[in-house]
Amino acid sequence: MTPTSPPPAAPPATNSLFPVFLKLEQFNVLLVGGGNVGLEKLSAILRNSPATAVTVVAPLILPELRALAARHPRVQLHARLYADDDLDDRDFVFVATDDPALNRHIKATTAGRRILTNVADTPEECDFYLSSVVQKGDLKVAISTNGKSPTVGKRLRAVLEETLPGELHTLLQNMTVIRQRLKGDFGQKIKSLNAVTAELAYGPAYESPATAYWRRIATGALVTFALFILVNILSYYFTWQQAWDVFGNSGLFYKFVAVGFIAQLIDGMLGMGYGVVSAISLMSLGLSPVSVSASIHTAEMFASGASGYNHYRFGNVNKKLFRVLLLPGIAGSISGALLLTYFGEQYAGYIKPVLAVYLLILGLRIVSKAIRKQQEKRRKVKHAGWLAGAGGFLDSFGGGGWGPLVTSTLITNGRTPRFVIGTVSLVEFFVTFASALTFFSILGIKHWQIVAGLIVGGVAAAPIAAKLAGRIPTRWMFLGVGLMVIVWSLWALRKLF
Repeated sequence: MTPTSPPPAAPPATNSLFPVFLKLEQFNVLLVGGGNVGLEKLSAILRNSPATAVTVVAPLILPELRALAARHPRVQLHARLYADDDLDDRDFVFVATDDPALNRHIKATTAGRRILTNVADTPEECDFYLSSVVQKGDLKVAISTNGKSPTVGKRLRAVLEETLPGELHTLLQNMTVIRQRLKGDFGQKIKSLNAVTAELAYGPAYESPATAYWRRIATGALVTFALFILVNILSYYFTWQQAWDVFGNSGLFYKFVAVGFIAQLIDGMLGMGYGVVSAISLMSLGLSPVSVSASIHTAEMFASGASGYNHYRFGNVNKKLFRVLLLPGIAGSISGALLLTYFGEQYAGYIKPVLAVYLLILGLRIVSKAIRKQQEKRRKVKHAGWLAGAGGFLDSFGGGGWGPLVTSTLITNGRTPRFVIGTVSLVEFFVTFASALTFFSILGIKHWQIVAGLIVGGVAAAPIAAKLAGRIPTRWMFLGVGLMVIVWSLWALRKLF
């Protein structure tokens, strides 16, 4: 008989805590201690379960703790010494005093009464620990270090707070709706969910047919228009001697490259600013307003194409919002270009000041939201298609305004800046493409030296800007967008003063 081998030894347990989420509002909680540690414990309780009944007992209570308790009617304060009678009818006890002997006494008493207790800064005396919590709407992630290092838990929480997007709350709501709408047997529901989540799980290699279709259209349109302009330049304006003169002309070409790089870096991170930054920079180099305007409109199409592609690549695009904005934006852009071509720029001068005043107000609102600690509740954007149509029209007819108008309006309504900027940047390529193609078909292209420099700099900056847009904290993105809108508005209003 062959002896049986002993079963493999179980790996040593490094953290045997059992994770659980409590409905703490259904229990009675006692907090002993009214100092800084007590304030920290009470803040953690109320931040996660604001309706919890908490009784605080301490001879001295901090004013900050009193102010916190005043905002929660189920918190009771007793400025006196602890007594064992305070444990009556308690389900959980938090001990946060600076008296070790008192802490041990309370723990011994609660153990005899089988009351779960947490003793601050004494892991061996705790029946449970408080975790570092990351919350995004209905999603809540708790982090435990088994009481070894709260600092590590706080740092991990900060990383996850920055990494996990605020849109996760919307995702959970959408998944609930999807689950309710799925029909068929269990196997069919699994297949449907796999189709919905394949791109999220495996990336662009498993993208849906609709996504692949729009990606091919964007790539084909960009390449086609690039070849179109290249052939025109070669046929009418370009000679080898001209090219040599441009690249060897005392660094002037590289100044245009630098202008394009800086303008696209700002535009890619904030969803606006390409036009105003380019215009201010080029005019400071002594160029005429006519050459500046023509050059920016042509080069911006390439820069926005590169920017939109990289925002899509880094996951900054909301596809539903993209579909809503696309066709109205294109229609508005074409109509604005045609009206400007046939009726002249004097009519555009009447519209831009009105737009500038509206955007100045929006910019101030966005900056105020960035400064305030609490952001306004997200509101549904009504008539987003009309907003895109107006943005496309003003961008062509008024010489700019797509980014400031559309981006700032969507962000003011509480949408996440990262996804607004990425989506508006991608739609901007199609809007600018339609505008540039209309202008090009009627007027041709001029000032190609400036255009070439802006294109080189803009394309180089696009991936950097798209990457940064996903890493900048939301508050700073609000502040940057608001300041850029204010700058754009003041620049547009400069002639009135």
